[in-house]
Amino acid sequence: MSSGAAIGRIGILWRGDTTKPPPPREENRLRGVFDALEARQIVGEPVVYSDEAADQVYKQLIDLDGVLVWVDPIVRGQDRSRLDAILRDVVSQGVWVSAHPDIIMTMGTKEVLHRTRDLGWGTDTHLYHTPDELTEGLFRLLPSGPRVVKQHRGNGGNGTWKVELIRSASPINEIAVRVLHALRGSVIEEMRLGDFVQRCQPYFDNSGCLIDQPFMERLGDGMIRCYLVQDRVAGFGFQFVKALLAPPPGVNPEDVEVPPRLYYGPQKPEFQVIKAILESEWIPQMQRLLDIDTESLPAIWDADFLYGLKTATGEDTYVLCEVNVQSVYPFPEEALEPLAQAAMERMVVAKSIRQR
Repeated sequence: MSSGAAIGRIGILWRGDTTKPPPPREENRLRGVFDALEARQIVGEPVVYSDEAADQVYKQLIDLDGVLVWVDPIVRGQDRSRLDAILRDVVSQGVWVSAHPDIIMTMGTKEVLHRTRDLGWGTDTHLYHTPDELTEGLFRLLPSGPRVVKQHRGNGGNGTWKVELIRSASPINEIAVRVLHALRGSVIEEMRLGDFVQRCQPYFDNSGCLIDQPFMERLGDGMIRCYLVQDRVAGFGFQFVKALLAPPPGVNPEDVEVPPRLYYGPQKPEFQVIKAILESEWIPQMQRLLDIDTESLPAIWDADFLYGLKTATGEDTYVLCEVNVQSVYPFPEEALEPLAQAAMERMVVAKSIRQR
């Protein structure tokens, strides 16, 4: 497709080595997104980001009609603070961006688990802003069962811990706990509660916080990932997770095989109940609670659910354990068409406003 025939230009942005040219489309993991946009007469332009090249990336973005962003919140010690400032700037000048940094902060951090705890997908969730609050909260809650503590922003299991009580003690800091980090290869450790809280100290830096939920006893039954394009389910992923589960006796945690995530389209029969509830109840309720209109929802995002306790009649229940907004990939092929359609619609609106 020639750029002259295009109805617009959308950047596809990821973090990479800005000293090298972008890989050919056939070698790009996001090639399906390029193809789906092109089918709608939209030029997909690769945008490789690094903090060192921020000024050059800004000049590239400001000349586009829209940007789809695939950048994790934290990678090798680098966060998104500089990129998010750039994205906010280009949005103010009429460029459509998904996901907008403000939307990420509203629904794409672990804090959303606390803010939406009273919705149908919620559970007994607590929020801690200081180490003392974390200590007091765990002291109060651990006698009722294991807890899962999660840092405000993170990915890949980093900053997510299972904590369970071994024995009570006085003072509180002397309580003995057993902890397991969700990062692959982590081993179970026994320590004082005060030492665990000290380990969590960095998570409170820069106005960070920690979220605390009960450990889901049906974790071994697997996790359902619901992929959404704005407010519609566009596909599913299913995986038997191993994080936060102790390895079999005698097996090195590094040797535990992580089962692959399997991907399905939106019509997968086993997941129609959660799809219907998400679209008709939980997503609209979240939007009202967080004050997010449908047009502002990300072009692609996902919500992870664990199985809760079965009802008295044997039906499954579902508990939200994470929302991913910033770097949703991979996703089912069935999501490509609705993703491209939503991007086109939002781009056209933004372009028309910009041209007035």
